[in-house]
Amino acid sequence: MIPKQPTYRDRLQPWHLIRHLPNCQRLTVARFARRPDAESYLNALRHLMPAVPHTIVFVNALSVLEENSVPIPMQLSIES
Repeated sequence: MIPKQPTYRDRLQPWHLIRHLPNCQRLTVARFARRPDAESYLNALRHLMPAVPHTIVFVNALSVLEENSVPIPMQLSIES
């Protein structure tokens, strides 16, 4: 992954809803500006797909990236 400067969209929507995939991979399902919106969407997904694990992640896009750094999302615990 090539590091890049955070875009305006990245700064507007820091809450990401992640679907866990095999082999430690992940897929960003949706992005939100507010955490309550992400939690509501997560609840809807849990009703539609109860067997698929999802997590809400806050991605700090405001930090300035160095040339050789890779952004690491801060994972927050969500009660199941």
